[in-house]
Amino acid sequence: MCILPDHEIVERLRSGSLVISDYSEASLTPNGYDLRVAEVSVPTASATVRDGAASIPPKAMFFVSTVERVDLPSDLAGQLWLRTSWMRKGVLAGLGKVDAGFRGTLTFMAVNLSDDALELPIGSRFVQLVFETLRSEASLTYGKRSGNYQGQNGITLAPIKKADVQGEDAHGR
Repeated sequence: MCILPDHEIVERLRSGSLVISDYSEASLTPNGYDLRVAEVSVPTASATVRDGAASIPPKAMFFVSTVERVDLPSDLAGQLWLRTSWMRKGVLAGLGKVDAGFRGTLTFMAVNLSDDALELPIGSRFVQLVFETLRSEASLTYGKRSGNYQGQNGITLAPIKKADVQGEDAHGR
């Protein structure tokens, strides 16, 4: 696997082999793309915030959804990394891989481990998505294997029914 540098990310976006909706040049990094906060849900507060800033109580778990919708081809996967600026404020996030063939917004779980309330502005850059090329195309992409969250939009905690997901095209998208 190789990590895509900025110029290869831009070339894939231009060619259409990678899609990032609501793309922002300011979110492009030397080796990835910073995903921005679209909404925040704090279960203990029974609140979902989509405008302004969310206030995360100390020691509280919260969920974040991205502004961007990603559409990965069958030869590209992603790693998710919390931006260090949020780590320095006491945030710990549950992140993982974005499988080849995934399309949709992304949902993350995080915890404010600090003793202070955390302000999380909507639209702020929260995690970096680092793209990895696969040695060859995946034979069974995310949508063909489980596809539990294929096509998700907004904070999605329960799997989406497969019958609700549209079929993939010839590129596994």
